[in-house]
Amino acid sequence: MQTLNIEALKRDFPILAREVHEGIPLVYLDSAATSQKPAGVLDAMDTYYRRYNANIHRGVHKLAEEATGAYESARERISRFVNANQAREIIFTRNATEAINLVAYSWGRKNLTKGDLVILTEMEHHSNLVPWYILAEERGIELAYVPVTPEGLLDLDTYRMLLERKPKLAAFTHMSNVLGTINPVREMIAAAHAAGALALIDGAQAVPHLPVDIQELDADFYAFSSHKMCGPTGLGILYGKERLLEAMPPFMGGGDMIKRVELGRFTVNDLPHKFEAGTPAIAEVIGLGAAVEYLAEIGMEAIHAHERQLIQYALERLEEVPGVWVFGPEASQKGGVAAFTFDGVHPHDVAEILDGNGIAVRAGHHCAMPLHQKFNITATARASFYLYNDHRDVDVLIEGLYKVRKVFGKNDKPQGQAHG
Repeated sequence: MQTLNIEALKRDFPILAREVHEGIPLVYLDSAATSQKPAGVLDAMDTYYRRYNANIHRGVHKLAEEATGAYESARERISRFVNANQAREIIFTRNATEAINLVAYSWGRKNLTKGDLVILTEMEHHSNLVPWYILAEERGIELAYVPVTPEGLLDLDTYRMLLERKPKLAAFTHMSNVLGTINPVREMIAAAHAAGALALIDGAQAVPHLPVDIQELDADFYAFSSHKMCGPTGLGILYGKERLLEAMPPFMGGGDMIKRVELGRFTVNDLPHKFEAGTPAIAEVIGLGAAVEYLAEIGMEAIHAHERQLIQYALERLEEVPGVWVFGPEASQKGGVAAFTFDGVHPHDVAEILDGNGIAVRAGHHCAMPLHQKFNITATARASFYLYNDHRDVDVLIEGLYKVRKVFGKNDKPQGQAHG
């Protein structure tokens, strides 16, 4: 396994050279919210706008042909990156949230009726909860939830019991954006299929950090997001098995999702264009194509190994800080996410003091309010790591947390520990 040259990688990301707050170097620990972008991604998008900016698919002039070629070439690269069976199974949306909503609105409204069961989990992002709440109110479907254990893992015994009730769909995250928990999705998908259910996976936190092989997982639907994997904002991806996508009605109506329109009727286009109405995010797709090339060249196995080693170090250092409580499982079962509380200090205050020292972390419920309620807390501070972070970034974070203690006049207390 190759070792990442973090100093060289940092130089690939122009923003990481920035100084904030009167010359304080930036330490970016908020990649679970959005990752930074390497120069190659910025250059690819800039080149599109400067050299061949045009709309795609229908133009026959040189710029349109170049734009269409670059756009569809990016789809092919993204398809290979996650090992989809074919590029036409890759649908571009605005974000992972829209990708999940597409499944709920199109597949859900066609296939789910009153009393049908959908299994979710307590660790889901709101994006994989609210669409199903809306459908439950509209159609009367039933929702059931796999509990999270005190260690931050899914209760798989309960999951298996829920599958005995013959659900139509199981929808769950590959990796928790709060706990960092990496779920055993291949086994969970296989169990869902054995019970006659389809499986939808929220992979927004997994695809940027882990090797993901969609065919090996055998996911029916898999959603992920460009901006968390070194790509631009405003772009999400829905993978769906061809037979399922072919049977689903269009999500939106308009240009490019039709073959023919007459007064009073239309003929739907082929995949993937059937679900891509209107002018798409052309520059963003091209940018994501560059991002997956960048990640593939580094190697997802190497990125995952680096982050696992880094989160192990981070958890050890966080335990040194009195009053800090980290949520989630041990490093071997999680990705590069450390969500924590600080005794007697609100997470927003923690984040604000850290920001004054150049350290960017997230504070709040991270669009996972039910999970925070499960642990009887309203918010956490969250440090999240990526390929461009190293031990020095962790050390700066720890120094910042001791400054938090000093600001709030904390006396020595027993060392913090993981809630798991």
